[in-house]
Amino acid sequence: MAHRPALFAALPAFALAALALVGCNSPGLTSKAKSPGQQAAAPAGKATTTSARVAQRAAPTSQAPAVFTPGLSVSDLIAEACGIKPRGKAVTPSFEYDSAALAEDDREILGEIAKCLSEGALRGKNVVLVGRTDARGEPEYNLTLGESRADAVHRYLVDLGVGRGQMRATSRGEIDATGKDEDGWAHDRRVDIELAL
Repeated sequence: MAHRPALFAALPAFALAALALVGCNSPGLTSKAKSPGQQAAAPAGKATTTSARVAQRAAPTSQAPAVFTPGLSVSDLIAEACGIKPRGKAVTPSFEYDSAALAEDDREILGEIAKCLSEGALRGKNVVLVGRTDARGEPEYNLTLGESRADAVHRYLVDLGVGRGQMRATSRGEIDATGKDEDGWAHDRRVDIELAL
């Protein structure tokens, strides 16, 4: 039993020696925080980096519509990259009620998009075609109608030379519809064309 008190007496000395070996700036034991501008010295053989900021465009979580035709809403990223300018007067995007037929203005802007996707600034890039409907009608029917609208745009772009693999047609149907009257319902009947990110 005489050895036990000597062992207990040695423990504090051992603990202090261990702390000295580990160091006071080990994770969890930092004595004082460094200010954001203060850089620590790099260990020998390690590369250092500067704190210079690099300007980067944050990836958008959604794309704002920039150009409308009677049946299309073209995202700001596509419009900017392809040099597509808004048409003279503001047009509410709208397919005719219960229709997937493209209007002449739709075909014109799809021609510009097709050229951009096949030989222009977005060559080889992918787009998403999102068919939408107003909230009238059954949800299942509206999903199908939204898909028909997106497919109509897809087929037209393929006919203009855009690769099938560059596009993904999908439908949201009435899911995001906000219209409460004829003007609002007309805005809900469209295909959004967005850059796949």
